[in-house]
Amino acid sequence: MKARWAFAALILVAAQARSALAHCPLCTMGVAAAAGGAAYLGIDKAIIALFVGAFAVSTGWWVGKKIKKRIIPFQLAAIVVLSFLLTVVPLLPLLERIYPLYISWTGDYGSMLNRTYVLNLSWFTSALGGVIVGIAPWLSKKVSVLRNEKIIPFQGVLLTIGLLLVFGVLLQLVM
Repeated sequence: MKARWAFAALILVAAQARSALAHCPLCTMGVAAAAGGAAYLGIDKAIIALFVGAFAVSTGWWVGKKIKKRIIPFQLAAIVVLSFLLTVVPLLPLLERIYPLYISWTGDYGSMLNRTYVLNLSWFTSALGGVIVGIAPWLSKKVSVLRNEKIIPFQGVLLTIGLLLVFGVLLQLVM
């Protein structure tokens, strides 16, 4: 019975939607669902950080576009960066994936070019997720141009989530 009510509410909300944009709640919820599903399946923390970074940038971009009044210069970029930092930084202790990077180019061990550096891969993968979300609209436009201005339904969402899944699988195989 509850499923029928939920389905009816979903249909009612969908019927009132005017248009779908590249960075909309659908894309944002898709990224969040993918990150939650990855944690449930036991995927590497760095890959989950990839989805969290994408979620943060997508959310910031969506909220920034909803605010019509411009108060500060580069307001949209500031909102996106703030959303990224306020989402990723608090989650880093939970998503910490430490990787040792040994550099032995020259000199004694301990010198700048001969030591082991400790990297938190979650920083890099969350930034990569943000970059993927940032380039997906540009890539979607390029796909539309190649298809003579024809758009696949939910093209932006499919492209964004598809790219995140491809990079996630590649990173999982490499790590």
